[in-house]
Amino acid sequence: MQTTVGLYWFTNDLRRLNNSLFDRALNEVDELVAVYCLPHVTEFLAAFSGEHNLGTHRERFIHQSVEDLSESLAALGVELNIAEQGTTETVAEIIEQRGVSHLYVSEVAGFDETVMINAIKQKFPTLEVIQSDNTTLFHLDQLPFPLDELPATFTQFRKQVEPIFEHLYPSQDALYRLGEIATPTGFIGGERAAIQHAAWYFSRPFASSYKETRNHLEGESSSTHFSPWLALGCISPAQIVALLRQYEQRNGANQSTYWIIFELLWREYFYWYGRKHQQRVFYFSGLTPKQASKPFDDEAFQRWVKGETDFAIVNACMNQLKETGFMSNRGRQLVASCLIHELGLDWRRGAAYFETQLIDYDVTSNWGNWQYLAGVGADPNPSRRFNLAKQAELYDPDSSFTRRWQTTAEKQ
Repeated sequence: MQTTVGLYWFTNDLRRLNNSLFDRALNEVDELVAVYCLPHVTEFLAAFSGEHNLGTHRERFIHQSVEDLSESLAALGVELNIAEQGTTETVAEIIEQRGVSHLYVSEVAGFDETVMINAIKQKFPTLEVIQSDNTTLFHLDQLPFPLDELPATFTQFRKQVEPIFEHLYPSQDALYRLGEIATPTGFIGGERAAIQHAAWYFSRPFASSYKETRNHLEGESSSTHFSPWLALGCISPAQIVALLRQYEQRNGANQSTYWIIFELLWREYFYWYGRKHQQRVFYFSGLTPKQASKPFDDEAFQRWVKGETDFAIVNACMNQLKETGFMSNRGRQLVASCLIHELGLDWRRGAAYFETQLIDYDVTSNWGNWQYLAGVGADPNPSRRFNLAKQAELYDPDSSFTRRWQTTAEKQ
């Protein structure tokens, strides 16, 4: 009997645990190899972001995550091939050289990623391609509507899926044990660090006050900080929910613990939003009939990137991003409002710059949120303009955050 060779193409599912598609691949073929293609700056991204390489923090986090995955796979006798460039070409080369008969790859929401997978399918028509929704809370067939009837607003989506969510993730769910791990890791990439961070977070009382602290501009415990590992799939949303359910069993459920689920549902909504709208996620007009694009004012854009605008709170947030590769959700809304409404720039420039820099970059959450704030995406509304002075009073009343993230030049 001929040996069957499978190829597992890792995308944003860089984990061994809670990865049913990888388990299936291990069980279905005689020999399994794996590949991961490192992201790179495309011509489109470079044109809008002004960057030709990924930021050092994002690049570091990705490499740490891939190294951790490679070690986990090696323990199973599975080789992980890491491609620097040429995603489709690399995958095609492995398929040809190794005689691959089965390709396993998670369903993806990004347009470019979808194009690459379809190109492989066309190049190898006899290849058996197995895909599943491996990075989400729901599978496509669990949604209470066809994908082309995805609700136009998050609120409509949430109201329809919450009953299904409660059925799939009941309060007595207890799949994952915290064990003895209970120390913070900082932003270190990889599955082990992801589990350690989640275990630490839920071993403390932070989740019970999450709703009150989530808008803080910084703070180790103010937000969950799960997003970097969720973005690369080092941990799954299902694992997060299971740990949250355990926390609720020990400490009780309240509005704050629910709000963690609420935010996971936002992430879920943007995933399906991307699956439905594909390339429209990157259009200036988004889902609206707008046509005229904003000017390419490089000087104003560079002031925004360098934290040299007329708004101290915005400058502080941009400096924080530059120094850490991370920014709070509130900070992202403030700097986006500044770029779109105060500087009058094309929103895609901000989205593209975020893509190069954020360690928690997720294609549909990033571009979907920027569209939302620009008033051209989910729930189109042209009036999402923040009063930046008032926001600074609310979220940095003593200016401690602003002072901390001043540039060196300003401090001198």
